[in-house]
Amino acid sequence: MPDPRVLILGGTSEARALSGALPGVTVITSLAGRTSSPLRPAGEVRVGGFGGVDGLTAYLRSEGIDLLIDATHPFAARISDNAAAAATATGIPLLVVRRPGWLEQPGDVWHRVPDLEEAAALLPRLGHRVFLTAGRQGIAAFAEVDAWFLARSVEPPEPPMPSRLETVLDRGPFTLDGERRLLAEHRIDVIVSKDSGGPGAKLVAARERGIPVVMVDRPRAPAAAGTVASVAEAAAWVASSWP
Repeated sequence: MPDPRVLILGGTSEARALSGALPGVTVITSLAGRTSSPLRPAGEVRVGGFGGVDGLTAYLRSEGIDLLIDATHPFAARISDNAAAAATATGIPLLVVRRPGWLEQPGDVWHRVPDLEEAAALLPRLGHRVFLTAGRQGIAAFAEVDAWFLARSVEPPEPPMPSRLETVLDRGPFTLDGERRLLAEHRIDVIVSKDSGGPGAKLVAARERGIPVVMVDRPRAPAAAGTVASVAEAAAWVASSWP
């Protein structure tokens, strides 16, 4: 009997860890292809989009996929919605792996907003030297904001961009000492962050310095799928799917 086939929609550290934690299973990890040198997971890898719900549905059927795992970034709402729709169309079980979001701690000065546009509208009331950690695709939302920006991303951003923008090309995880130095050297007085979860050294450094943080809430998770918060839970779910 051939090994069960699992498709992981990846691009996160959880997806990479999960790809190597499923013995006796054929794992295919799909990467969106938005970065030129992604960290490659174990097993088979495919790069690029599927072509919407219909394309993903066709792929699941043609490749004989038995289980679908959405371990994409918490803000990758479109692919998550497509995964839920394709799983429903094919009857293939779907699991969503989502790391917990960040929780406000004593001493934090957070301003929660529903999206990047609201974050951009709020910024002028909070500061003028902004550390922007919303990814390169989120920079366009701040193109008209009159402030100085330090943006950190894996790949260089593309227009539209703020007129006063300095970029740092780097990939996490980041250390607390490094974040402390970055905030001090650039005289940062406000941070914009998506509620991605995971290591949050920048939030600790902001708390220490009393810097306000504009925190963008996550989009809604697909209602049709079960959700777990860890790789161990996801691996257990896969193991329990077969006798």
